[in-house]
Amino acid sequence: MLDMYGEDVLSGNWRRRKVIPEVDAEPDLVVEDVDSGFCGAVVGFELGAVVLEDRRGKRRNFPLEPAAFLLEGQVVTLRRPVARPAAPARQRTASGSVAVAGVRAQVAKASRIWVEGVHDAALVERIWGDDLRIEGVVVEPLDGIDDLAGAVREFRPARERRVGVLVDHLVAGSKESRIVAAVTDPNVLITGHPYIDVWQAVKPERVGLKAWPVIPPGQPWKEGVCRAVGIAEPYEMWRRILGSVNSYKDVETPLINAMERLIDFVTEPS
Repeated sequence: MLDMYGEDVLSGNWRRRKVIPEVDAEPDLVVEDVDSGFCGAVVGFELGAVVLEDRRGKRRNFPLEPAAFLLEGQVVTLRRPVARPAAPARQRTASGSVAVAGVRAQVAKASRIWVEGVHDAALVERIWGDDLRIEGVVVEPLDGIDDLAGAVREFRPARERRVGVLVDHLVAGSKESRIVAAVTDPNVLITGHPYIDVWQAVKPERVGLKAWPVIPPGQPWKEGVCRAVGIAEPYEMWRRILGSVNSYKDVETPLINAMERLIDFVTEPS
């Protein structure tokens, strides 16, 4: 057939007579094979061919040849999509916070968090250390809280110089609750957990125990625990306990809640 200009429109390779758009064969993309008329959705690839599935569930493979498919009535060339790298998983600190890359520890703020002893401080460091360094908050161990009111007076808290205190065995009627009641400074927040010692705030199964031993009143608690589990010295038991803690998931919820409240309190903008 010749048109008025004398050109045979069917001569030559008509597929190459114009630029054919290339389209990624994404899953569920519906196309039609030009030669066979088979229409279906992309469901995968096999041996370099695209697999199409029609509405009846029938599947056929088609080579990824140039201009071999129709997409919404337009001739296209399908191509296999380039695999995209998976998005990196969000890193988290031991406390469960989102880790912030490339951030240096801040210069220490005037506010402080006090804990009862070195074991408390080590456990707090293990879980919340990264968060506290970013916030510039220092954790200081006290030698018990018997003179907590005096320590507060000496520190002289202020709006921009706050104190958060973590107390062991803070339950109604305890000696600790009476000591805490004597501190009324609005720039001091005292929270605590119900456990006799911070050791007990670690989940017992993490240490290989079904439950923490019950030690009769009047006996030293740590020494009693060591005797009950067959460990000679408290420092050996503590090494075992601390080594079992890697994140907030290894400690009991009351300790987590108490520490989160303290961190929020001492980092609140003045």
